[in-house]
Amino acid sequence: MAGIFEQLGYLYNPNPNTSDVVLLNTCAIRENAENRIWGVLGNLKEPKRNNKEMIIGICGCMPQEEHVVDRLLEKYREIDLVFGTHNIYRLPEFLYEITTKRNKVVEVLSFEGAIIENLPKVRANEHKAWINIMYGCDEFCTYCIVPYTRGKERSRHKDDIISEVKCLVQRGYKEITLLGQNVNAYGKDLGIDYTFGDLLRDLDATGIARIHFTTSHPRDLDLKTIIAMGECKSVMPNLHLPVQSGDNEVLKRMNRKYTHEEYVEKINLLRKYIPDISITTDIIVAFPGETEEQFVHTLELVEEVGFEGAFTFIYSPREGTPAATYPNPLTEEEKHERLNRLVEKTNEGYLKGHQRFLGRVVKVLVDGPSKNNPNLMTGYSEHRKVVNFIPANANVGDIVNVRITEAKTWFMNGEQIDE
Repeated sequence: MAGIFEQLGYLYNPNPNTSDVVLLNTCAIRENAENRIWGVLGNLKEPKRNNKEMIIGICGCMPQEEHVVDRLLEKYREIDLVFGTHNIYRLPEFLYEITTKRNKVVEVLSFEGAIIENLPKVRANEHKAWINIMYGCDEFCTYCIVPYTRGKERSRHKDDIISEVKCLVQRGYKEITLLGQNVNAYGKDLGIDYTFGDLLRDLDATGIARIHFTTSHPRDLDLKTIIAMGECKSVMPNLHLPVQSGDNEVLKRMNRKYTHEEYVEKINLLRKYIPDISITTDIIVAFPGETEEQFVHTLELVEEVGFEGAFTFIYSPREGTPAATYPNPLTEEEKHERLNRLVEKTNEGYLKGHQRFLGRVVKVLVDGPSKNNPNLMTGYSEHRKVVNFIPANANVGDIVNVRITEAKTWFMNGEQIDE
């Protein structure tokens, strides 16, 4: 969307209060994300009163929820534009309709349509890029609104992805992160014998130095992908593999389609083919009906797997999902108590994940000076660990060797060494 704006001649303004167009791209994965948007819209009411020509728009996942659109039209009448996740390419038409006719535009599609290629792009970084490889999700976890807001799984054609990455390599990019609601399901909708493991091998051949990807669903993580991860030099030895719970009954109520034991089996396969891999995860606590015993099973899984980091959340009910109707007798105090116990356990994993690199030399892709100490440079290692280091001759975008001298919970410290 930023690329479309620039192509139309718009310039970025960091101050929304003095902008001609303010477009809010929204997330609906958790209630807190939606609540922040309501606050931002409230703050925009006065600037809109002072400048009647200002265009305020909202797009992304929130408008794909019917109750959200109803609320927007009823309580936020200063909004000029509402569209969802399936018609971004029509943004120029929407702006033309509003600016020339002063009509309010509301277009939220319930069907996905085809993937539109070759839209203009603006990249915020000159050495790292995000690449969408697929859209939508077919998993229908009972707590998740994403299949309803993003639609069914649709994969981009491999030639379009490979061409985009080759162009980035020619422009000097060092790292790409492949994006999808479930990248492990890539290609399954195309009806051809070409899946995510094949794509990793083809992208490895482009000459890009580093490949990451997110998000992965354990059920669709197959041996073909795991072997490709181990054999492709540019695929980095880290994986974010959301488990959500360590209890089989909770996993069943979540509709995750795997068990505690099957998840651990995938972890063991990963470590067989990528022995040095760093594994992180997502975990939901206080899912409706979760007992203390079931929560303890999650703590046991965290210990068993040895996660080197985790995003942890208290269950957030999303209107329109099955889990939102499940009874949840837990008090807020009990929910937060469980979260605190889990965070304490996962923080131990963060620290252990850093301590294993003490004294080792790691390769760091340099992002720039440290925010807290301008005499240090900072970047990410191959295992996606934050590294602050004393530079020798490091420039932004370089990949340099750094010996780790100190391990903290959230980052590592080191010093650049000659190759």
